[in-house]
This record gives sequence, C-alpha cells and structure tokens, in this order.
Amino acid sequence: MEIRYSVNPEDFKGYHTEEMRKEFLIENLYLPDKVVSVYSHVDRMVTLGCMPVNDTVSIDKGLDVWKNFGTSYFLERREIGIFNIGGAGSIFVDDMEYPMGFEDCLYIAKGAKKVLFKSDHTENPAKFYMVSAPAHKICRTTFISIKDANKRRLGAAETANARTLNQFIHPDVLETCQLSMGLTRLDPGSVWNTMPAHTHERRMEIYTYFNLSETNVVFHMMGEGQQTRHIVIQNEQAVISPSWSIHSGCGTSNYTFIWAMGGENQAFDDMDSIPTENLR
Repeated sequence: MEIRYSVNPEDFKGYHTEEMRKEFLIENLYLPDKVVSVYSHVDRMVTLGCMPVNDTVSIDKGLDVWKNFGTSYFLERREIGIFNIGGAGSIFVDDMEYPMGFEDCLYIAKGAKKVLFKSDHTENPAKFYMVSAPAHKICRTTFISIKDANKRRLGAAETANARTLNQFIHPDVLETCQLSMGLTRLDPGSVWNTMPAHTHERRMEIYTYFNLSETNVVFHMMGEGQQTRHIVIQNEQAVISPSWSIHSGCGTSNYTFIWAMGGENQAFDDMDSIPTENLR
C-alpha cells in the first residue's frame, strides 16, 4: 500500500509538474491478479484497483491490514464503493455473490469480513475501481446497476459540458455512513466537467477518468480558485483532490469519470462555486 500525506495549499503553490503528479495522481491501478491501493491522509480515504485475471483475488491481498489500519480485516471499521469499468465479473461478499457488469456499482457496508473478486473471462477481465472511507455505523450492502442509478442531466452542448450524472452511493439512493459516489458520462462533443468550478471545504473528492482512447487525455484542474494548476491524466487513472482545491477537467475528447466524496456531510449541492471569470 502506498501512503500519501496531506498537502498545505500554500506549499502547493510552488509545486512543479512531477511534484503534483507524485502527490495527487494515481497510476497503474489495474495489475493482473493484484490489489493496488493508495491510502490518502486527506479524510483517510483509500483508493484501490483490482483486475482479477486467472485468480479469485481477496481485497486484503497486499494491504497488510493490521499494519496500515490496526484492524483484523479491511472493512472492520470502513465502508467501500466499487465500480466495474472492465469486462463482466463477480464480487463475493461473505456468503453472497454479486455479478457485476460494465459500470455497475456495489456498496459494501462496514463489517463485511470477506470480499473476493473474480472475472468471467480471462481475455476480457473485470476492472474493479474502489474507494473506501472510515465508517462508524453498519448500513446495508447494496448492488446498483447502471440502469437503476439516479440520473440527472446537466450542462449544454453550447458550453461543451452536456453530461449525464448517475448517482449511485448517494443519500437519494441508499444510506451510507459518509461515502458518496457516482458516475458522470459526457456527451459526444462535450469535454468540460464540473463547471463552474467549485470547492467544498467540508468534503474531499477523488476522480477517476475512463472511456478514453490511448491518444486522448484529460487536463484535470487543481488548486485554489486564484492559484490553478493542472495534471494531465490518461485513461483509467485517478486523482486525489483535497477540500481546498477545485476539481474540474477538460478532455481532448468526451469521457466518463467516477467521483467519490467523503467528509463532514453528504449534501451533494454543498459547494463553494467560483465564477469562471474569477479563476486565475
């Protein structure tokens, strides 16, 4: 497990490209039959990726749970949201199996002891993208398919940000302790997400971008509203956004991204918007 520590916004102003990428960008999440994990001290969120190919893989593989969390199993005091962004597969939670198609989601509540991942086909393996947050209560493990997500249309073609926001792990859909997650798909011809830019001091956020070809990228915007920077992100990479930072992006094509939030509240519209003309 890789550990990332909190960054002061004053220090961030002096970061060069490689420092930014080292602190916030998460690459290579999907390695055959492994669990890749990054523990961020920003709200103690953990970002994970698993691509089971030949084996059935346990979520505990490589985590060193006692050393990193001081618990006997990973979800003893945590909840987790999982999306499949690859081929068909299954997640086994204790004595239950959950088949997972492309862009389906599974919320696993605090207290699940055994979590296993398996792909249906080795030539087209599942890719399980995960974000975990600390939890203080037990909710209900819930499967949500992409067709059953709560959908909201946002933006417009004229401003190159027409998109469909799919709420999965969200107070309007199911109860969780603090984790919120969803998936936003941009229409063809639209490239901007999360505009106007905003922060939410009470919550951090993690984005992962996918459905990008090898020749396209997203310029992910970070920093305070008057001190913006960018990180160039390729397909199936993730980025950590502290509460003081904007989190917006512009692609060289349309794309899909998964957002995950954790912090003081779950109010989706609790944002501190920054008028576009005030960005620097």
